[in-house]
Amino acid sequence: MKNFLYPLFIVLLISLTLPAQDTAPISNMSNHQIDSLLAVTAEKNMTVTERIEFYSELFLGMPYNLTCAGDGPYALYETEPLVNFQETNCMVYCEHVLALAISDSWDNFFNNLQQIRYKDGIIGMRTRNHYTMADWLPENDWLLDDVTRKIGGEHTKQFTRTISHETFFKNKGIDDLRYVKPDRDVTIDYIPMNALPAIKNNIRSGDIFALIYADMPNIFSAHMLIAIRKNGKLYFRESAMGTMTTFDSTFEEWYEKYKDSTRHAGLSFMRVKDELNEPGKVIVPWEIRNM
Repeated sequence: MKNFLYPLFIVLLISLTLPAQDTAPISNMSNHQIDSLLAVTAEKNMTVTERIEFYSELFLGMPYNLTCAGDGPYALYETEPLVNFQETNCMVYCEHVLALAISDSWDNFFNNLQQIRYKDGIIGMRTRNHYTMADWLPENDWLLDDVTRKIGGEHTKQFTRTISHETFFKNKGIDDLRYVKPDRDVTIDYIPMNALPAIKNNIRSGDIFALIYADMPNIFSAHMLIAIRKNGKLYFRESAMGTMTTFDSTFEEWYEKYKDSTRHAGLSFMRVKDELNEPGKVIVPWEIRNM
């Protein structure tokens, strides 16, 4: 009876601590507590983007580590954990938050996370969605739409660059290039930095976006962030190497920092599909192949 009552107590405790600002940092929670939090939150009348707001806040203050996640302890190359709630980086942060926001249990979160991070959810270095705009966004078109042109309108511009997985893996010392995607030209939309104040009101809370390099010939994304609206203001939420932590900036603070950058051209935006962004919506891993 004691073993039965303890999880119920945790669920009750967590349900009483919602909303997010009154919930402990996720780094202080055990896997069982996160499982209970997922179950309770899934019962709330929250959309997926509202859950993105909620879960992303639980990471604030989490230390940054570029190599915080990998393909697990049995991998050949990057043996860092598949899940990490003690430290994060910009892409891992967005992946964890997205997976939490669509899940109702630890098991579903874990498997949804692998679907987001890897092509068809198959764990491995060659199947990981390494390139945000060329791999990660296209492979997650079951969940996300590219809304850059919808947000940017007439301000929207394009880049075309050659993405070479062969070069990427060779630079990592990997000689076995079977099953690696061929080199390909990819064209993306982006909103120039100087146009961001004009389109600010088109950015929705829960949007995920990429900071685009200005002059890199073989890569688009330099960084990934989450847009959050709270108390009538737009914030950019990120895990960044420059500060070595996860934090919020107002749009104005962030823009002042980047507006004159010669290294960065602008932003590309992605958004949870409207048909999925419904109150109480949960996605279970076995549904994804048919989406």
